[in-house]
Amino acid sequence: MVSQGEESRPAVRGWLRWSQSLSLQNWRGDLYGGVTTAIVSLPMALAFGVASGAGPVAGLYGAVCVGFFAALFGGTPTLISEPTGPMTVMMTAVIANVTARYPEQGLGPAFTVVMLGGLFQLLFGTLKLGKYITLMPYSVISGFMSGIGWIMILLQIPPLLGHTARGGAIGTVRNLPEFLLNVNGAELGLGLLTILILFCYPKPWRRVVPPQLVALLVGTLVAVWFMADLDLRRIGPIPTGLPQLQWPQLPFSSLANLVLDGVVLGMLGCIDTLLTAVIADNLTRTRHNSDQELIGQGIANIVSGLLGGLPGAGATMGTVVNIQSGGRTPLAGMTRAGILLMVVLFAAPLTQGIPMAVLAGIAFKVGVDILDWSFLKRAHRLSLKGAAIMYGVMFMTVFVDLIAAVGVGVFVANLLTIQRLSEIHSEEVKAITDADDAVDLTPREKELLRQGQGQVLLFYLSGPMIFGVSQAISRQHQMVASCQAVVLDLSDVPMLGVSASLSLENAIRDALDQGKQVWIVGAQGRIRQRLENLQLPIPAERFVESRELALAEAVTQLGYRCTSAL
Repeated sequence: MVSQGEESRPAVRGWLRWSQSLSLQNWRGDLYGGVTTAIVSLPMALAFGVASGAGPVAGLYGAVCVGFFAALFGGTPTLISEPTGPMTVMMTAVIANVTARYPEQGLGPAFTVVMLGGLFQLLFGTLKLGKYITLMPYSVISGFMSGIGWIMILLQIPPLLGHTARGGAIGTVRNLPEFLLNVNGAELGLGLLTILILFCYPKPWRRVVPPQLVALLVGTLVAVWFMADLDLRRIGPIPTGLPQLQWPQLPFSSLANLVLDGVVLGMLGCIDTLLTAVIADNLTRTRHNSDQELIGQGIANIVSGLLGGLPGAGATMGTVVNIQSGGRTPLAGMTRAGILLMVVLFAAPLTQGIPMAVLAGIAFKVGVDILDWSFLKRAHRLSLKGAAIMYGVMFMTVFVDLIAAVGVGVFVANLLTIQRLSEIHSEEVKAITDADDAVDLTPREKELLRQGQGQVLLFYLSGPMIFGVSQAISRQHQMVASCQAVVLDLSDVPMLGVSASLSLENAIRDALDQGKQVWIVGAQGRIRQRLENLQLPIPAERFVESRELALAEAVTQLGYRCTSAL
């Protein structure tokens, strides 16, 4: 009988691990990491909030809520979580769709999608699906992320030219001639100044002052000192104090669409987060807990949606800055969230003079950084098919639909992979009647095949027998008609799929119907059980462990003289 103390030990050990990760042994490094990442996050949160259409305060509360609760409950101690470019792009699409369908309900349904995304992340983590989330072809991930980067870039063109974005990325392309004919020179100048600072900022200075903060301050000061009399679009007043709760709103007529958006948002956040967690592992020589991280991200996004914040995920730049600044425990992420909360509660009025063009310049640089330049430049050298998938997914992401892009990309990539695997494994399906070099046979086995005088067919399979191999099995089993005995060798088959099983069943039943003798070699475990489930009319003694034994029995059964090995 297990005592109560013994039953509670796993929970106690889990609590100890959690409390140790929040220890104050590295408090100086965590404090400096939290302060530094807060400085980096402030302009990004404002820019993402404005870019999404939810407003700068939504970006700030997203950075606070996601940052604090993901650090508190997540599985990667050094991870910094906040609104990211991919999540912002997805949220922009959600807000555009929701406001078009339900203008009287405001942003309530959009924040409900944020909560649904967090709920699905929580579900994925609870079901321990973390290790499967990133099992996606890199060509699809690269094309999707690059597509999101292009969307982010296109969405910033209108505010950089002095206009309000409308119609998403496609609307920007359609209205580009109009935007170019009516350029606001002052706002374009501020935007280009911001971009120039971000691209030309000296690398050694990045460890001291983040370029985003410098670009924000310089752009704002230039607007205040030299453009005070010009009509510039600015952030405007930001409400201070605690936010209003955004209770879930699920209009029945669009319930399916909102749930689907929630699934996509949650999956995107999982991929974005876990890829960043791997980067954190490489920098700190540690190993994150994927499932716990998804649980933490799910809780964080539920709270963020409830408080009217943007969805978030693990942010690569913030995480790298945190690690380089000395952050090693969740205390750094929680400190960063606390500092940003103080900004929201007490210093928000100081941000109302920031020009929109400056924030657009910052978001533009984020879009450029999201583009997977490394793979874009060499994809065609690695694989023409992979490059085609990557460019196809990127195009569909920008001009068709995020969900369709990923779905079609994964389908095509997996189809090509299965085709290639089938071709490889089909080469391992061999039907031989003499001692050739197709199969590595022992001298005794070669002699037995010679004694069979071409009437003993060795049907050899190796490797995983996936459904694409079934055609190769069907082609080879036609040789059964020219022999009197079949030895089916499955010794080197670790997995037997349903389609391959049915193809083998057809081959075996055809042989039996023609009066042939059949032996099965090396069928163990699940493979043996699957063959038995087919209820083949083969005696149990015909299931043998040795290929040599099966060949010897076949030669003897056919009445040929079975001599001993030389």
